[in-house]
Amino acid sequence: MRVAGIQGVRRGVHHTATTTRDQRAARHPDLVKRAWAAPTRPDALWVADFTYVWTASGFCYVSFVTDVHSRRILGWKASMSKTTDLVSGALAQALSTRQRAISEFTSEGLIHHSDAGSQYTSLAFTEQLAEAGIAGSIGTVGDALDNALMESTIGLYKSELIVPHAHSRNWIGLREVERETAEWVHWYNSVRLHSSIDYMSPIEREMVYATSIAQQGAVA
Repeated sequence: MRVAGIQGVRRGVHHTATTTRDQRAARHPDLVKRAWAAPTRPDALWVADFTYVWTASGFCYVSFVTDVHSRRILGWKASMSKTTDLVSGALAQALSTRQRAISEFTSEGLIHHSDAGSQYTSLAFTEQLAEAGIAGSIGTVGDALDNALMESTIGLYKSELIVPHAHSRNWIGLREVERETAEWVHWYNSVRLHSSIDYMSPIEREMVYATSIAQQGAVA
């Protein structure tokens, strides 16, 4: 992928359903209720979902975790199967991203919101959230409005990377998807400007927040 020259394109991607609800599984309440106004700080609300990529080796699935305040993709994982490991891997990477950058990172007050797919309502994922001290929030299955920000992020991923690549040549398999997704996520976080955050990149948005907190501390 030519990261430096990537451009946003019009989104019109058809989405295939990737999640099914496990009717037997207990689920967290919906703590977000479509209130998508950005929190005033990072790590107040993370949203998560996954999508599919058709490759010559079969379907590949890619999951993401995004911070709503900064729009930064904190974690992602690609796999040839859509098991709980797919979504738990993205969450683990998101936590690692924060822990590497912030020595005193705390998940206090953090909400993780997703749809009601069986991966997110599984016992293993529920326990992972609890062990990390994160409050789980669950919307419905297949309703874009219940996870609008994540739908938007995945729409950009599909329209800016997956579809243009498929138009030029078929995706080969998992390793190629992983490599190209890593490059796109880096570009998305550090270079791409987002109108929803005053035309800053997600990392710049977080730097602006950190600077403002440091200045407030200095004044105090």
